[in-house]
Amino acid sequence: MRTCKPERKCVFSYHDLGIVRSKYPDVRVPTDLSVHQFVLSKFDHYGDRDAMIDGITGKSYAFRQLKVLVYRCGSGLTKAGFRQGDVCILYLPNLPEFFVAFYGVASIGGTISPANPVYTVYELTTQLKHSGAQWMITTSELAGKAKQVAQRVSGIKALYVIGDESVEGCRSFAADLMEDDGSAFPTDVRINPAEDVVALPYSSGTTGLPKGVMLTHGNMVCNLHQIRTPGLLDFSVDDVILCVLPFYHSYGMVAVLANALSQGAKLVTMPKFEPQKFLQLIEKYKITQGLFVPPIILFLIKHPMVDQYDLSSLVYILSAAAPLGPEHITELKKKLKNENLIVRQGYGLTETSTASNICSRYEEFHPGSVGPLLPNTLGKVVDLKTGENLAAGQDGEICLRGPQIMKGYLNNIQATNMTVKDGWLYTGDIGHYDNDGHFYIVGRLKELIKYKGFQIAPAELEALLLTHPQIQDVAVIGIPDDDAGELPKAFIVPKTDQITVREVIKFVEETVSPHKRLRGGVQFVEEVPKSASGKILRRVLKDAMKNMK
Repeated sequence: MRTCKPERKCVFSYHDLGIVRSKYPDVRVPTDLSVHQFVLSKFDHYGDRDAMIDGITGKSYAFRQLKVLVYRCGSGLTKAGFRQGDVCILYLPNLPEFFVAFYGVASIGGTISPANPVYTVYELTTQLKHSGAQWMITTSELAGKAKQVAQRVSGIKALYVIGDESVEGCRSFAADLMEDDGSAFPTDVRINPAEDVVALPYSSGTTGLPKGVMLTHGNMVCNLHQIRTPGLLDFSVDDVILCVLPFYHSYGMVAVLANALSQGAKLVTMPKFEPQKFLQLIEKYKITQGLFVPPIILFLIKHPMVDQYDLSSLVYILSAAAPLGPEHITELKKKLKNENLIVRQGYGLTETSTASNICSRYEEFHPGSVGPLLPNTLGKVVDLKTGENLAAGQDGEICLRGPQIMKGYLNNIQATNMTVKDGWLYTGDIGHYDNDGHFYIVGRLKELIKYKGFQIAPAELEALLLTHPQIQDVAVIGIPDDDAGELPKAFIVPKTDQITVREVIKFVEETVSPHKRLRGGVQFVEEVPKSASGKILRRVLKDAMKNMK
């Protein structure tokens, strides 16, 4: 891989072409390492130090212990018939066992498709069918839903459960995998980092239904090298990080789980965000680094409970997954009584493995910016109508290019070609860059609704609502909300006047995850505005909402 010389400080190597290059020198990335080889490479050196602590039970795992468990897990799966290229669904909250399962599967050449633990049977079934998964690992609390899915989908070879080992029809993750003797770990697995897919998280991309994002070993290894550039997400063995970001999301999966552990930091897991427990864990374990999303920042700013806890151990907070206003940073420092607290922003997508931009803690902060491009990354902003490259300060669609860009969407060439063109990832986000090469996000071209950092695809809710016998047509948009970012709202053309708003809301609540509920309400309309080609004109609906205020 070609690299820049260390003294190279250029921001715009290709300024005349309207292409922005990272201000950081390129980093050398090994092309022959699988992600498990890279992440586990220093675990023996870190030895018996605590690597992961279950924040609820207090159970801890040392680095050397985790490495042994990973290979035991790989051996146990191999004995059960798991083969290279097989897909395993991790239907799990944040637990130390998530790491063991993820890297156990990765180490034997498998693909991990992480699923949101609040997914309903309907949502999980959809992901399992599309991913082609034949294996699933979950908890005893979620086993009921997982078993229903297994009954709906043929070809499931095994369902492993963490926790209560007596769940009928399930295998024990502890007894069958973590306590395996390791004798069957395959020695003949050959992984091609540039081509072999290790992670298959689901994202709606710029539009439409959720799609399987194919992240290769090489994608993840490259992004891990990029984000640990000094001043970005470089951690030390003295750092303690609270894992409140879900591991099924690329932010938690790569930036936290893989990145922090590979650098020897200690992780404390939380299965879900619970306000009081969140504060207790920061105080108890003296959390130093906070990788959060804006709703958590707002909680820290606004909730009176925060004053009851000592959060002075926090020295750095990175906010990502949704925009954070510069005024919130000032308010956060004031609330935590810590003017020395470093608060920065980052930006990325599932399609970029996790990150493309991060503000450095060592450089002057640009309020509102998500930072300059990571090393080895190119960026440009294109005119929404002409597609021409724009200059600094001009808003358009942000496009990215780099080794962290996904391989593509699983079994969806059309969506891949619409998103990645000539090697450039068209993000669907609108923004600009300044004369220092810092990027700013000002809006979204994409249809996605962002609720507290979660992605909600309008098309998914629309498809569900159209299955209701009394709904003729529907359109879903996101409406602004100060605390959540956006709330899903449905505009419905009813078949009869018998259907009620409450019935529609309940119908959705019973089928989807909590974050996808129609918190923005339901409005009955005579027709859904559409283009001549039949595409829903969401902008018309959003403009109408603005005019109603």
